[in-house]
Amino acid sequence: MRNFESMKNKKPKILNIETTGENCSVALSEGFSIKNLKEHKEGKSHASKLSVFIDQVLKDEQLSVQDLDAVSISKGPGSYTGLRIGVSTAKGLCYGADIPLVSVHTLQALSQFLVEHADEYNINIPDNAYLVPMIDARRMEVYSAVLNANNHFERNVQAEIIDADSYKEMLEERQVIFFGNGAHKCKELITHKNALFIDDIEFSAVNMVTLSNQQYANEAFEDVAYFEPFYLKDFRATTPKKGLF
Repeated sequence: MRNFESMKNKKPKILNIETTGENCSVALSEGFSIKNLKEHKEGKSHASKLSVFIDQVLKDEQLSVQDLDAVSISKGPGSYTGLRIGVSTAKGLCYGADIPLVSVHTLQALSQFLVEHADEYNINIPDNAYLVPMIDARRMEVYSAVLNANNHFERNVQAEIIDADSYKEMLEERQVIFFGNGAHKCKELITHKNALFIDDIEFSAVNMVTLSNQQYANEAFEDVAYFEPFYLKDFRATTPKKGLF
């Protein structure tokens, strides 16, 4: 790998790749600025679109892969197929160009986007609020995590089935903000006054930029040969409740 000392004092050029869900998304960032974005939001397009988007972004900016300082991958949880395609592509780019690979947690990246754009959604995030990004799984199941207003994990990611008692204890203590494409499953079930639902926050490579830069600055590089995405395939065994399906 090239000498990191010669790169770390400049604004790094990072290729951010998000393929954990239906959106196939590629963003080139320079520092915290987004220089170019290509994405397709209709699903099942990762295999055909991802390499094309990467080529287009680099061509638009008159760059080669060797001109990048790192590649960042959204590591999951999410779609098994999407994760496999995204990670294998990112690893191939890094290996071929001898550049670092960094990874960001998909749910934390989504939460970071909300923190940074709260004003655009006309919300105030209280200091003691909990942020709960959710990824739609199947039926009433979601991948979720709990983060605080500083975007640090309060509860690690897990797969869960949503029912009327979900997050009840948290909601008694503070405001809980639900968002992501799995949050719609909660709306009819969780009706506490402290529950706030935010629509239209999508999984995109744009969400990754802040965390990608932090990982790069901290030299939190992945081992290109052995890195694996966070699939989180197993769900908690439970008996479906009548009326939820």
